[in-house]
Amino acid sequence: MRAIELIPVFSYIIQGGKCRHCKRRISPLYPIMELSTALLFLFAYWQIGWSLELIFVWTLLSLFIIIFITDITYMLIPDRILLFFLPLFLIERIMIPLNPWWDSLLGAAIGFTLLLTIAVISKGGMGGGDIKLFGVIGFALGSKLVLLSFFAASVFGGVFGLIGMAFGKYKKGESIPFGPFIGIGTLVVYFYHQRILDWYFSFL
Repeated sequence: MRAIELIPVFSYIIQGGKCRHCKRRISPLYPIMELSTALLFLFAYWQIGWSLELIFVWTLLSLFIIIFITDITYMLIPDRILLFFLPLFLIERIMIPLNPWWDSLLGAAIGFTLLLTIAVISKGGMGGGDIKLFGVIGFALGSKLVLLSFFAASVFGGVFGLIGMAFGKYKKGESIPFGPFIGIGTLVVYFYHQRILDWYFSFL
């Protein structure tokens, strides 16, 4: 494999969306996610600037990009991915701890327990990967943001599910990958949680 075949997005365009050797078509999902990753990394830098927190956000984005692809493609959030990122978040939270520091542990407990409770009540309505993913997110973001993230993910997932059923993409009761909505909801909450809270409290 030559270096020119490994350039994100451009390799896909240069090769006409096909493998250079076997000529099999390459899914457009890959260049789309490569471009999305670059744009999200730039957006994070624009929002935060150069700081230790930027490294944390880039780690979070990397996790969600991988989860998006695996859950969309295989309806799976592999344990080994979560086990790879958890130590990274642990190191980063030692370097830039939440206030108080134990909020990471509380967030992990809340995220994991909340999704586990829903899975038990719904008798499998929530996948094991989603449960463990929210445990990791809770550790990374803390107790308050993990609750907001779950709410946002549920809203995005519910709206998408209703639209999908309206267009015949999904049937009632059919499972849909929740990982992408967890990622979208979490990122929206991370960057805009204060605006969301201000908007919410303006109605009280």
